[in-house]
Amino acid sequence: MAERPVPEAIARLDLASIADVGARQAIRALLSLVEELAAENQALRTELAQVKDELARLKGGPGRPKIPPGQAGGGDYSSEQERRPAPKTWQKRGKQDQVRIDRTERVAVDPATLPPDAVFKGYERVVVQNLVLRTDTVAFELAVWYSASERRSYRARRPAGYDDGTFAADLRALVLDLAYRGGMSETKIHELVAAHGIAISAGTVSILLTESRAAFGAEARDVLRAGLESTPYQHLDDTSTRVDGELQYCQILCSPFYTAYRTTPGKDRRTIVEVLRGGRPAAYRYDREAERHLAFLGLSAAAQARVHAALPRDRVLDEAALTALLDGPLARLGPRQQEQVREALAVAAYLADPDWPVVRTLICDDAPQFRAITPELALCWIHEGRHFKQLTPWLPQPRAALADILDQFWTYYRELLAYREHPAPEERVRLDARFDALFGTVTGYAELDRRLALTREKKPELLLVLDHPELPLHNNPAELGARQRVRKRDVSFGPRSPAGSAAWDTFMTLAATTRKLGLDFVAYLTDRFTRAGQIPPLPDLITARAAQVAGSPT
Repeated sequence: MAERPVPEAIARLDLASIADVGARQAIRALLSLVEELAAENQALRTELAQVKDELARLKGGPGRPKIPPGQAGGGDYSSEQERRPAPKTWQKRGKQDQVRIDRTERVAVDPATLPPDAVFKGYERVVVQNLVLRTDTVAFELAVWYSASERRSYRARRPAGYDDGTFAADLRALVLDLAYRGGMSETKIHELVAAHGIAISAGTVSILLTESRAAFGAEARDVLRAGLESTPYQHLDDTSTRVDGELQYCQILCSPFYTAYRTTPGKDRRTIVEVLRGGRPAAYRYDREAERHLAFLGLSAAAQARVHAALPRDRVLDEAALTALLDGPLARLGPRQQEQVREALAVAAYLADPDWPVVRTLICDDAPQFRAITPELALCWIHEGRHFKQLTPWLPQPRAALADILDQFWTYYRELLAYREHPAPEERVRLDARFDALFGTVTGYAELDRRLALTREKKPELLLVLDHPELPLHNNPAELGARQRVRKRDVSFGPRSPAGSAAWDTFMTLAATTRKLGLDFVAYLTDRFTRAGQIPPLPDLITARAAQVAGSPT
């Protein structure tokens, strides 16, 4: 939808050149009002267009085509160029040291083509890479012996990797790799393996992708626990996922050493607690932390008094015990109040759990469900910057003000990055004061000023890095993990059953974690299928890698 051009007289207006202070303030107020009216008008035009489209569809027409984000008509809120320092000169690097040589062949020169004085000078090495997809179907002839006295038969055992069904370990690993690391759909995987001579049905491919999770579920759960113990902070993000057509959410929890996926029906605060607890059975506890959380949620004093009188203190309750109390002594509480009680007691039980690693700092965006769970919360600067980039001023003066603020925003971000590398008390004081000055700026552009004020309110969460320089300034690891889920969702739409959802979570967890640990996912799967034991348990590798990083000098 085309915008109206800004009148030239307004475009060339320089407020600083107006000597009369009152006139300058009045004109600035008028420009601010024009900007607000322009934004309101654009919003109304967009809404009217949507209403017209819906009306056209109701009348049997096609309506306007829906343009996916990122294509023509979508907004670009990336901050890659602004937040990064000047790029270094790119130089192509060789990859010969990364190539594994499988065989060496010596190629001779036909002596008939050589002149009489030719002298042999050795061999010139040329590496050519190739990938061969071919069948390796084995027909095992198993020896069978029969004991008449015992009235039973003795059969030879198939070798490891060939002893589970009629598909070998290499093929099963390839199918899982194509699906969960390569992001291919079941249909395309079936087409690929069938085209190369494997006699397999589409249903069997689905079974391999889903039922194989049983052998890997325990290790995936242990990966989460080891990952939670690997760092005092954790990244968290979510993205939508449809399970059999029903909207659910995939939670992505990660650190530098692992990434874990978990699909949940909701995305409220109790769901986040469940994810942080590794999906174990729900637990509740009424203690001082629960009281603090009830006050944070705004539960009335009268309701808090009822809770205090009815609930046992400092004791862990399971789901059945808490439900009985809510249906009995606390039945007078309304549905919303009962949910607040559940939430507060769930958070308290998580923070007091002696048998599970408790996250100290959560790094995430400013969604409300992430707040008041962990002792500390660090917000993502990249996400905060997107709020500013979503502003679309019409007049040139507000555009200039926004451009100036964005420039200062990313300059300040790079100063925080420098502080992380070399923290110093005097720099901490300077950055703290600089935050107040930057986000306390009044530009006269109302929307921008509101945005600056909202960012300033998040100062404790955005500047937690000043107290903990080890904290990253962004939530990119979790967002990149979410992107992997989105790509698979775009290809496969979504799992069709809870078993499929669990398989997606399990194998995407293992694929992402092996990548962070520098392991090949296919080699890992094959090692587990063949029970070779050459690759240690992933939780052990996470623990060792975290200890190595913690012990290395900074």
